[in-house]
Amino acid sequence: MRKINEENERIKRRYLQYLKTAKRKDASTVQKAAEGILRFEASVNFTDFKKFRIEQAVKFHDRLNNEISKATGKPLSKSTIRTVLAANKDFIFWLADQSGYKSRIRHSDADYFNMDAKGARVASASRETPYPSMEMARHAFSYMPETTGIERRNKAMFAFFMLTGARDGAVSSLRIKHINMFDGCVYQDAREVRTKNAKTFTTYFLPVDPDYLACFTAWVNYLKTDALFGPDDPLFPPPKIEARDGEFQVTGLRREAYKNANAIRTVIKDAFTRADLPPFTPHAFRKTLVKWADVAYPTREGFKAFSQNIGHSSVVTTISAYCPVSTERQAELLKQPTL
Repeated sequence: MRKINEENERIKRRYLQYLKTAKRKDASTVQKAAEGILRFEASVNFTDFKKFRIEQAVKFHDRLNNEISKATGKPLSKSTIRTVLAANKDFIFWLADQSGYKSRIRHSDADYFNMDAKGARVASASRETPYPSMEMARHAFSYMPETTGIERRNKAMFAFFMLTGARDGAVSSLRIKHINMFDGCVYQDAREVRTKNAKTFTTYFLPVDPDYLACFTAWVNYLKTDALFGPDDPLFPPPKIEARDGEFQVTGLRREAYKNANAIRTVIKDAFTRADLPPFTPHAFRKTLVKWADVAYPTREGFKAFSQNIGHSSVVTTISAYCPVSTERQAELLKQPTL
């Protein structure tokens, strides 16, 4: 069991509540802040925050730089270090305004949690992330079985990602009522769907491959006519598991949505590994589709429509995040200028 400093716990609770209610941070951001602060607290042996000294922050820097990740067995990445330091910088800055702390901590003390310029450049450097080509996605899709209800669900899920480029968190919370098969779209209502930044928008099915649409259409019909699911039931329901003949078996589909996207990510990764391809995540589909759209919608208006379709307010976000120029293409373009 870890040590607990009751005074620290009380002030941390107040700070995390401040992040949640005043700063309107989402749960994952608040959790990362809590974990980062706990790292620092452990490094000073849970000493009262009122006894904060800048030397503690300096030593904490050294500790993070030398720490080995339990997950990878390698030194902590620069991005992880930056996140941890930023969490503590914001916390110390906030502490400097709190009763009982303002006489002991100055706002400038928070600056000692700044990352050095070299480390910050490494942490923020953009890197090419792998993603499947349209052909790879189609190959993986063709290898997916569709004998059982769960297998049909999994294949329809894969098809849906290719039709919409939706985020896995949103997909895990979608319900049948959010799908409009007549107009070929999905209404991502932030009141009920876990969209990024609680944004509400409509996504129309992309004309990437008729087989994807046929697969997804068949799944929706199956839910409505065979499984007798209603509008409020999940679009991609979890399996119902019951004990039969002394062992647990999948006996159908549950009527509540997934709590998170973990199971959905596993489905997509397994689809690619089954076809002897790298285990791409659902998020990689977004880059696949952006690359496709860059050719399919050559006009500014057309690409803007696509950008809105995947939930971006600005085309700049789509291009900078998902359509960077690769190193190879950079060299190719520079060697063949159009004068």
